[in-house]
Amino acid sequence: MLGNLIFEHAESEADCLRLLVGALPKVVTGPAKPDAHTLPASPHYARLLADLAYQRGFDGYLLNFEAVLRGGVEQTRALTMWIAMLEQELKHKVGPHAEVVWYDSIIVDGRLRWQDRLNSVNLPFFLPSTAFFSNYTWPSPYPSMTAQYLLSLDQSKFHHPKQLQDIYIGVDVWGRGSHGGGGFGLYKAISHVDPEFLGLSVALFGHAWTWESEQDKQGWSWKSWWEYENNLWLGPKQLGEEVPVPAYALREGEPMCEHGPFKPIADFFPRRPPPNPAHLPFFTTFSPGVGWSWFVRGAQVLRSESGWTDVHKTTSMGDLLFPRPNLAWEDGDREEAVPVATSDISIDDAWLGSSSVAVVISAPGSVSEDAFFRCVWLPIQSLAIAPRRSYRLSIVYKLDGPVEANVGASVKSLAKELDANFDVNSVSETSLPNGWTELLLDFTLAVDHHTDILTAAGLVIGFTCEDPTEAVAFSINIGALSVYANPLSLTHTPLNHKVIWADFARNQPIYKTVSPFVGTLTWGTGISLGPVPTLTLTSPEDTEAAWILDHPPRSFAYFNVYMQAHTGEGGAVSPETATFVGTTGLDGRENRFYVDPACLPAEVEGAKGVRFYVQGVTDRGQVLEWEDCTFVDVTL
Repeated sequence: MLGNLIFEHAESEADCLRLLVGALPKVVTGPAKPDAHTLPASPHYARLLADLAYQRGFDGYLLNFEAVLRGGVEQTRALTMWIAMLEQELKHKVGPHAEVVWYDSIIVDGRLRWQDRLNSVNLPFFLPSTAFFSNYTWPSPYPSMTAQYLLSLDQSKFHHPKQLQDIYIGVDVWGRGSHGGGGFGLYKAISHVDPEFLGLSVALFGHAWTWESEQDKQGWSWKSWWEYENNLWLGPKQLGEEVPVPAYALREGEPMCEHGPFKPIADFFPRRPPPNPAHLPFFTTFSPGVGWSWFVRGAQVLRSESGWTDVHKTTSMGDLLFPRPNLAWEDGDREEAVPVATSDISIDDAWLGSSSVAVVISAPGSVSEDAFFRCVWLPIQSLAIAPRRSYRLSIVYKLDGPVEANVGASVKSLAKELDANFDVNSVSETSLPNGWTELLLDFTLAVDHHTDILTAAGLVIGFTCEDPTEAVAFSINIGALSVYANPLSLTHTPLNHKVIWADFARNQPIYKTVSPFVGTLTWGTGISLGPVPTLTLTSPEDTEAAWILDHPPRSFAYFNVYMQAHTGEGGAVSPETATFVGTTGLDGRENRFYVDPACLPAEVEGAKGVRFYVQGVTDRGQVLEWEDCTFVDVTL
């Protein structure tokens, strides 16, 4: 995620200059001797911006200079030096992945002249940057001209050679002069960028269009938005369903080009799985970052009449489930048609967070001799899996419908060129509260290969029904999926997360707040190592370590916060009956929660004290037991 450093209009011109020269004292100062040099570039604000990125979790900045630089070439040259300083500071502070992206705006003489492509008058700004972001009003030949220009450069002169994928061609979802007219005509512009074959990248302007363009229509809802969003990005639910494309008027002088029927955005890009779970645990609760409710272990703890949004809660929706699941027979040799599966977001039932994915499986009647038991494979999420490494897969699901079903977790290779099999080390099934079930599977990819293997995690569903000659439909809700690497040895010490302490600071002064319980909660976390082992070392030469604690601990995905009123005399209280008041993430702070007046339940009115509880949810989907959580009492 990038921060946007933007300067617009005449009122920003002074700030553009101040950015370069840094903080100046208010005393009389100057060069010790007369100086004929031009405008210097100071790293002062580059360092401050790098600090801000580190504090707020930015991966870098998009630089948007849409104000004239009155200093001309003297100022633009200093700006390119400052960009190099910013990139250096970001990589030092944030990490080697940090980015500085230059937006196509001003040119080398300081004028504001969008070029809609890379060329000689904006090249100097691209060279110290990580990437280039073009404006979106380009005519159709410009993307290929940009690629040709980059390939014609002698990059042996550049400190950081550039690639085609470092150039992001702007496309506006709202249209506004963008080729194809935006919206469901986006594919016309992206086909000229051609990310998969030409190699350029795409930068979308205004991708909130799917909500903002429709939000005032009667009956519009989060569910309506999700379907609209899916159509644009992934395509329609039904294979072959036509998506209307609005008419687009060519601009004067723009050549005619044929694009054919609608193509979703995803069709232009190769599939990329998330990072290897051995490096970064994979965890999803199938949340698009919006909702009406909040669930903890299948129980609805919050219902909002107006709905909520929180980008921090956005997780994968299961990249193999949309726009439609690719159901297949598990045994592979049945001749009859595979049942039809559809997927949709369910905002009325969830295991954790706001939603789950509901998959409806519709099987036609069958007169086959073995139709009494049919078994299908439902892929859910693609993964990058390392060979010979042990992983654990957890899937939480709920089944509903007129069938008897046997559901199991499974993994399968998506690499067609490899004959890859998985060794399954252990399998378990656990009943969870509110009708949910957790499946655990330990697996190892039993193949020797030098790179990660594209793999699918999913469910094998065997079902029987009362009369197999009759069509039947049933649904399965998938509430959570996590994958992470197991310790390399069984002798590794198991680690248990804990929330150790909590504190509360009231808003001051108290009499100016609507409640004495408005303020800021903070807390600390730690690791419990379990029972102390008995030492079994036999000699100083024993090659078995007394314990192994060299693997990194898990982290938290977020924290739930609860509140309970009490008498202020130490009476009360049981965490199971406390009232949910919110989760972390909205303000970007991990171990902090601001208790806003809107969070307070009615029960605290007139109370002499309250107890706050802090409950952790790990990055592997584990909700801490109350014994591993903490509280803080606040009394008047």
